[in-house]
Amino acid sequence: MADLKSNFLGIESPNPYWLASAPPTDKEYNVRRAFEAGWGGVVWKTLGSEGPPVVNVNGPRYGAIYGADRRLLGLNNIELITDRPLEVNLEEMARVKADYPDRALIASIMVPCEEEAWKAILPRVAETGADGIELNFGCPHGMSERGMGAAVGQVPEYIEMVTRWCKKYYDRPVIVKLTPNITDIRKPAEAAKNGGADAVSLINTINSITSVNLDSFSPEPSIDGKGSHGGYCGPAVKPIALSMVSEISRGQATNGMPISGIGGVTTWRDAAEFMALGCGNVQVCTAAMTYGFKIIDELTAGLSKWMDEKGYQDVSEIVGLAVPNVTDWQYLNLNYVAKAKIDQDQCIKCGRCYAACEDTSHQAISMSEERVFEVMDDECVACNLCVDVCPVEGCISMVPMDAGEIDPRTGQEVQPEYSNWTTHPNNPMAKAAE
Repeated sequence: MADLKSNFLGIESPNPYWLASAPPTDKEYNVRRAFEAGWGGVVWKTLGSEGPPVVNVNGPRYGAIYGADRRLLGLNNIELITDRPLEVNLEEMARVKADYPDRALIASIMVPCEEEAWKAILPRVAETGADGIELNFGCPHGMSERGMGAAVGQVPEYIEMVTRWCKKYYDRPVIVKLTPNITDIRKPAEAAKNGGADAVSLINTINSITSVNLDSFSPEPSIDGKGSHGGYCGPAVKPIALSMVSEISRGQATNGMPISGIGGVTTWRDAAEFMALGCGNVQVCTAAMTYGFKIIDELTAGLSKWMDEKGYQDVSEIVGLAVPNVTDWQYLNLNYVAKAKIDQDQCIKCGRCYAACEDTSHQAISMSEERVFEVMDDECVACNLCVDVCPVEGCISMVPMDAGEIDPRTGQEVQPEYSNWTTHPNNPMAKAAE
């Protein structure tokens, strides 16, 4: 059977699934329940320095986006870092690590952007026996207004500076958690690497307002008639997270940098996709908050079964397999041609493909009086919209045309002279190069 044991930065855990720094990891009770359920590790909810206490709101802290079946797609939160005393958190971390030495325990930290603040807290964290630290440079609400969280993560110079402080005063792995609320994720990742970070983790939550109450006209969640932007997470953010992970994995300055993947991991497939794009492990939050800690059983069983079917024996074999296949648009193969095909035996005659194509795309699907829908190859540009809107999985598929076949839409062979946009005569840059 496949071995799910994980070794990330020398930190060993029985599987690559860690709980992300969030409410599920806020106290000893929760973390013990998580480890008993089978989670490989946790990132303890973000610790702050001793000083003015953190005060959370006592009203609703979450807003939600649902699918048609009320499946939770996205969660917005306005909760701050831990509001429990630092000493209490440190004592609990030490007890948990002593009782579960085979599980990963990472301390998330957010203190003011001053060297003395980091110098003061790091030795105390080290005394807990924690396996490493994660620098929270991603939180987009509440703490960022105080010059921490995303306020640091959006300034590469600050990231590099604080990371250097941590490497100076702490001798175990340092992970930098990146904010997605930035134009180019490669810049903060490069800064973390330049500062000596052992790894990056991403993505943190996305700045958001999920809804507005149309009776009170207050953003949700509403606190006494007022609302605020918060951090968005859950299955809906996964595509954004995957893209940002891939940019770091294939970036010239960050290629090969260890990554802990975060952002909408709900199934074992999600985890496998993150690892294929270069993540050494994954962190989970919203799925655990939605379904409870026992979801780990499905995550581990599914990943193990898939690895067995594919012949992979160790999770490290998956890491990075998809990275060579991520490219810029200009390098995509213009020789490749496909056409949509409808399986009439599976078609339920709902007409959704026809409506989408006729109204919004290329008028490439015909409808007979008997409501038989067929693709007109000479109009089909293989946009894939019909596949995406069809409610029957597998009813419509994209069938590649063989080299040398005549494309009925263009009247030309499938293989044109120019393989990608970089050499195409209509590309202004190609013309300039000539």
